[in-house]
Amino acid sequence: MKRSVTAVLTVVLGLTLVLVGQVADARSVDAGGVIAAESAFEFPSRQATELSVSSELSEIHSSNSLEIEAATLTGVVQTYCQVCHNDAMMTGNLSLAGFEVENAPNKPETAEKMIRKLRAGMMPPPGMPRPSPDTLLALVEELETRMDQNAVMNPNPGGRTFQRLNRAEYGESIRDLLGLHIDVGEYLPLDTKSANFDNIADVQMLSPTLLDAYLTAASEISRLAIGDREVTPTETVYSAEKRASQMVHVEGTPFGSRGGVAADHIFPADGEYTFWFQFQSVGKRALGEQLELSFDGERVALLGIDLSEAEYADPTSTRIETDPIFVRAGPKRIAAAFVPRFEGPVEELRAPLGRSVQEGFPEEMLTTLPHLRDLAVSGPYSVTGVSETSSRQRIFTCRPTALDEEEACARDIVTRISSEAYRRPARDAEVDDLMGFYLEGALEGGFERGVRHALQAVLASPYFVFRFEEAPEGVDWTEPYKINQQALASRLSFFLWGTPPDHLLLEDVANGLLANEEVLGSHVERMLMDPRSEALATRFAAQWLRLQDLEKVSPNVYDYPYFDMTLSEAMHRETELFFYNLVREDRSVLELLNADYTFLNERLAQHYGIPGVAGSAFRKVSYPDETRRGLLGHGSVLMLTSMANRTSPVLRGKWVMEVILDAPPPPPPPDIPALAEIEDAEDGKFLTTRERMERHRVNPTCNACHQFMDPIGLALDNFDVTGTWRIREFGRELDTNGMLYDGTPLANPSDLHKALLNRSIPFVRTFANNLMAYATGRRMEYFDQPMIRKITKNAETNNYRMSSFILGVINSDAFQMKASTQIAVEEAENNRE
Repeated sequence: MKRSVTAVLTVVLGLTLVLVGQVADARSVDAGGVIAAESAFEFPSRQATELSVSSELSEIHSSNSLEIEAATLTGVVQTYCQVCHNDAMMTGNLSLAGFEVENAPNKPETAEKMIRKLRAGMMPPPGMPRPSPDTLLALVEELETRMDQNAVMNPNPGGRTFQRLNRAEYGESIRDLLGLHIDVGEYLPLDTKSANFDNIADVQMLSPTLLDAYLTAASEISRLAIGDREVTPTETVYSAEKRASQMVHVEGTPFGSRGGVAADHIFPADGEYTFWFQFQSVGKRALGEQLELSFDGERVALLGIDLSEAEYADPTSTRIETDPIFVRAGPKRIAAAFVPRFEGPVEELRAPLGRSVQEGFPEEMLTTLPHLRDLAVSGPYSVTGVSETSSRQRIFTCRPTALDEEEACARDIVTRISSEAYRRPARDAEVDDLMGFYLEGALEGGFERGVRHALQAVLASPYFVFRFEEAPEGVDWTEPYKINQQALASRLSFFLWGTPPDHLLLEDVANGLLANEEVLGSHVERMLMDPRSEALATRFAAQWLRLQDLEKVSPNVYDYPYFDMTLSEAMHRETELFFYNLVREDRSVLELLNADYTFLNERLAQHYGIPGVAGSAFRKVSYPDETRRGLLGHGSVLMLTSMANRTSPVLRGKWVMEVILDAPPPPPPPDIPALAEIEDAEDGKFLTTRERMERHRVNPTCNACHQFMDPIGLALDNFDVTGTWRIREFGRELDTNGMLYDGTPLANPSDLHKALLNRSIPFVRTFANNLMAYATGRRMEYFDQPMIRKITKNAETNNYRMSSFILGVINSDAFQMKASTQIAVEEAENNRE
């Protein structure tokens, strides 16, 4: 066993050194990390005619409407922009000294920064002299035209060195390969994020700790998949989130039950297991309560609960345990939930709080019903063997009936599993290497032990953990190239589904059909209609919109006593379902800003004050008025941009600028006091959020940034920390009036929705930029912006429908091609074999 692990570790470390060494040795790399290419495969050459260039650019935009000469526009930059952006002041860490519009491609990063700010309407800033709107439009259009023309003449699809499976992708790959639902967090550390996403290659660093984690995961998962007759008893504890409500049904538990815990547990062998439960120190006055233990929805035990002797200082005093229960090996959904004893309101001692358990409340203010704290699985004891499981059926597609048949059967199994795991046909040399692991294991413990060793080697292989994209033979080192069909299938599947490619994709790869544009398009249509495309909501949209920040906000229990984590989870799910509906129904991306509907269950609808919704299931609901529209009416966005005890117009304005407009404000100077340092009260009265902000903005340095953020956030200040509508703060009427940085008056969320829609170009480009980054697994650079503009312009002709953006990304050079820096790594890997 030690030799197996050591050998696999050596392979992984060896490949890592190859990768690092070859990347460091790449030739002719510019500042952006991409080889400057003279020409490219299937791209127009540098000698392309002006007519062909103009024809392609005409699909993206026309020349500036006022037809102002570039030299004149350079004068506009010198007059209005260099006042702040010069070598002396370096406002925003940007100097425009010497910048010429006619030579914008010579300073591409600067030009793209200017385009972004001008399109958002943020420059020149409020209070500074501004040219006419037509002149500003002519300036940005001229910059775009020249940058896009340069991109056609000098194409650069970008590239990345390699990409490894992140936590989510690893878990989905294991489920596709072995049919196991695993908690990846038990094995792998948190993924590092870059450009909003956890699949960006440039931060997927390798370390001995991470490599060891992959090896440990491979060992444990292969054992669970095949089963282990020699397993020793262990104990696994599943805990209920303390902030979640146990007054309602918990997802994963039997319908009709209340509260509890549900988890996917893999039993390694047939044998006896015991289950023990521990409760919160509440509900000691309840009589006749029962707890049900179920496997896959089927009851296996029913226990009476008596907490009358429970002590708050002694959690073990609430513990109860089952008798030994015989369980067969394999994955099961285990659940412990309460059986309701009556219908109607719950008797409370002080107040009918929606929150179940929360620190800070004495016992007398909590419900009298019991609340589960922990569910533990202990065992197995008295092991009798390993039953047939779904995972074993996937693995053992043949069974040797004689000793001389074992190796041939093992080779068939290893060849099939490695091909599925590597997302391509396994090579003979790779299978031979894996059979070495099989033979070593077979000598120790027979046929199944050998297969388990080989499976462990597959799961620890670089070809499983990493998504390599081999360069085609004969590629010119100085030119970008098209990735092969296997790599394209993998990119497509991980983009749309977050999983490895399915057999239909791989069949067309094997037949050489995926290069056909129509075949590729039919796969995209098929995959978007598949339920697995929900990954675009749960993976892409959730990260782009920063929904993970919801976990960081726990509204103050004294100010918001009816709020609990169950409601927070409903808000998170509302936004995911809303985005998935756009994908499923191919609706306009602009509905993210102006949709008059959302998805609610009864709890969330009551929180929003929307009648007529019953039950725990989510359904599409139209808003009764214009108070809420699109994302900016979702409790998830409103809460993640708030503090625990108050709203934060600064955070809300900053979120809109960063996530919606891709025009973040500069970070505050280090010597500026935080808003939290402003006193909460003055002259015997509490200060409203607006008053505290106005005192903060007295400092001119603070006002330079807050004049952009604050009006946006104040327009949303009628929504409190938890996203409910309010008209007063501390008993005083809210003042939400303000003015957007471009002079547009704002007084309420409706004004903000309209203002953002009037500047839809920055929003749709921001969406396309994030979608491209997620799809390609790399940050978007200045040289990607011409392609982003082309995608959004083409999408405009189709009412900005979701499919237009997705197809635009998939058909782009950035998705289907790579810059030549990657060839060094891939050729070295090929030579190693």
